[in-house]
Amino acid sequence: MRKYILLFTLFCISNHLFSQETANTNTPTPNYRLAAKFSPKNLAKLVHSTTVQPHWLENGDKFWYQYKTTTGSNYYIVDAAKGTKNKLFDNAKMAKWLTEITKDPYDAQHLPKFNFEFVKNETAIRFRVTANEEVEAESDEKESLETTDSTSTKKTKKKAPKMEKKVYFFEYKLGSSNLTIINNKKKKEEPWKKWANVSPDSTIVLFSKNYNLYWMDKENFLKAVKDEKDSTIVEHQWTKDGEQYYTYGGSERGKNNEDLEKAKEKNERQRISGFWAHDSKTFVYQRTDSRHIKDLWVINSVAKKRPTLETYKYHMAGEQEFYKNELLSFNIPSKEILKIKLDTTIQQTISVYRHQYEKNNNRKHKPTLLLSKKGKIYFNTTSRDRKKLDIHVADIKTGEVKTLINEHFNTYIENRGKKIVLFNNETEILHWSERDGWGHFYLYDASGNLKKQVTSGEYHIDSFEGINEKTRTIYFTANGVSKEQDPYYAHLYKVNLNGSGFKNLSPGDYNFNNNLSASNNYFVSNYSRVNTVPKSELRSTTGSKILDLEEADLSQLMASGYQFPEPFKVKADDGITDLYGVMYKPFNFDETKKYPLIEYVYPGPQTEAVNKSFSVSMNRTDRMAQVGFIVITLGNRGGHPARSKWYHTYGYGNLRDYGLADKKYVAEQLANKHAFIDIEKVGIFGHSGGGFMSTAAMLVYPDFFKVAVSSAGNHDNSIYNSWWSETHHGIKEEKDADGNISFKYNIDKNQTLAKNLKGKLMLVTGDVDNNVHPGSTIRMANALINANKRFDFMLLPGQRHGFGKMTEYFFWLKADYFSKHLLGVEATNVNITEINRDMPRNN
Repeated sequence: MRKYILLFTLFCISNHLFSQETANTNTPTPNYRLAAKFSPKNLAKLVHSTTVQPHWLENGDKFWYQYKTTTGSNYYIVDAAKGTKNKLFDNAKMAKWLTEITKDPYDAQHLPKFNFEFVKNETAIRFRVTANEEVEAESDEKESLETTDSTSTKKTKKKAPKMEKKVYFFEYKLGSSNLTIINNKKKKEEPWKKWANVSPDSTIVLFSKNYNLYWMDKENFLKAVKDEKDSTIVEHQWTKDGEQYYTYGGSERGKNNEDLEKAKEKNERQRISGFWAHDSKTFVYQRTDSRHIKDLWVINSVAKKRPTLETYKYHMAGEQEFYKNELLSFNIPSKEILKIKLDTTIQQTISVYRHQYEKNNNRKHKPTLLLSKKGKIYFNTTSRDRKKLDIHVADIKTGEVKTLINEHFNTYIENRGKKIVLFNNETEILHWSERDGWGHFYLYDASGNLKKQVTSGEYHIDSFEGINEKTRTIYFTANGVSKEQDPYYAHLYKVNLNGSGFKNLSPGDYNFNNNLSASNNYFVSNYSRVNTVPKSELRSTTGSKILDLEEADLSQLMASGYQFPEPFKVKADDGITDLYGVMYKPFNFDETKKYPLIEYVYPGPQTEAVNKSFSVSMNRTDRMAQVGFIVITLGNRGGHPARSKWYHTYGYGNLRDYGLADKKYVAEQLANKHAFIDIEKVGIFGHSGGGFMSTAAMLVYPDFFKVAVSSAGNHDNSIYNSWWSETHHGIKEEKDADGNISFKYNIDKNQTLAKNLKGKLMLVTGDVDNNVHPGSTIRMANALINANKRFDFMLLPGQRHGFGKMTEYFFWLKADYFSKHLLGVEATNVNITEINRDMPRNN
């Protein structure tokens, strides 16, 4: 009997070892070499232009553009009305001329970088080229050393002239056979642009100094253009009540305490941003009092000398204090200051509507103008709880305010990037709203009376693009009109203001990025999907295609082994809502293997981290897959605003957990469909809100998500900025018996679930992140330590929110972590060979 028991035991052990060995052979081996091949630096050599960016000219419907392929850059000029596309110049001839003149060698494929300016009624271009030849600097004054006194016999010693590279300023007449040298003067630095706010008629210049508003006339400004330190410059102080954090212009954001002190000592001029009336007689400024907002700090430990402290005002979610905003009107001729009549005791934000310049306006001087050309100030106010948005108009001379449109909702009102349009001699207003559950246009008269809902239906209008006032036709971008397509695909449409004539101007099952001409007659259409080659064409707003412009050159990318990702459509956790995602596989994919699944997440709700067009930004998706994973990105309920208001606000009141059930359920659906997905090995990573979400996933579903890398996460939203979570999670406004208003805010924090951690978690933050403060990550770490959990933590020295120059290092940090805990292979080499391999060793 013992013999049989022993044999059975040996059989079980051998079977277990065999199963384990089989499982190991089914697990892919980390392929760092393949991931390294698609670094941002290497991709820049493989893929060049993927879209046409038109530079519209002022005369006619013409534009020029640059397009780069693996054979070099070409420059084209397109006449939309004639339907022609021609090279701006012949590359070979241009290379010949430049070589002959500058004595530096060029060929057709290797021309210098051009910055064109069209001149002479757009019949010629001007540009500068810097040669390698060194000449005596124009500014050198050949100063000599002075003697100590008049009797000294010490000889003076002349300084060697300062040398600099020679600059050629060229003009090329289109179609001609030569280049003309205008002069050899280099483009002068213009430091005044950092501080001078020049009126539309160029007669007066405003700026800030020591927190107050100053001005100078044109004559003195021209002196400052020549020499800012000219002692004869006359400047005038307009205000005297400015102080730190209640200023008239200037900015202290991103500056450490030492730099601020130096700037104060130098009495530096700084910029004041505001809105000019079109006639230059009035300047409108939004002044914000943040003196009562509490300070926040970061310390740069790797500063050049001693560690530096950076102090800044930062309003955190749920704090009772709020920024106090006011609108001021400065009368330029009389120098009077008028305060627009608003109740500044109400906690609200103010946004002034601005004039939009035509796309073919290429003038260098384009100051920020008020929307109205008739001396009115159109603006909106949004309540602290973001549930009320009111559109107003103010009289620029009296300060009287009239409310035109009221928007109230039980969740937040979406207002990012949305504007009103004035037309018909400012007697009509076009306004965007989600009041019926979808983003649509509404037509009002100048007094705020609703005339008509222009568009309607279960689709989302994303942006206003243009208007033809004669035909009363508007042009706009919208999502979800066709129920047969991914609802995120954007198209250009037109419709008449009476609701008739609705038409898709960019048909096709693609995501479109369109650029409409100033005349509204033509547009450049760039289109692709994540799994197609990007193409560009010129189309007419009548609906016809005029020209094929470009098709991206992906030849070298494909030769490197690249393969397109795969879009997919699944159901949300409710079994009803359609969700859309993209799957990225290793380019050496083997369907017989079992791959760990990794989700890259960003919760929104202002956007979703799911590409809809072809992109070469692979660091977070395609490239991570090459290590040996299936990587997916997908939307979730409560994500992207380009769908219904219901979808967008699904997570209102539950900002931590709202997307997690969808993330889990989608992974399970994909594993059921694809045998190559190992559902027992699911990882997750994300940055910022994605750092918040990925850690939450590990704690809410600890038996499902096994590994996470969470970077720059706002794990504790009570110390994050008030806009994001107060908007998308909600804050409650309460009034007591005496009418006093207070605000109550409560949101689930990741650290309260620290005890739930079972898998492997790495937390990463930059130590000078002044967006999501590193304290949020440190609080998460503290909670995990108090819960006696093992985890990993990395602080990136001197890095802001985006990790800057350490982005590549961070990629391999993630790759190492997922390789170790999902593939069972740990990188033990001290050197990150994948970074070092491509670095020249000059020292």
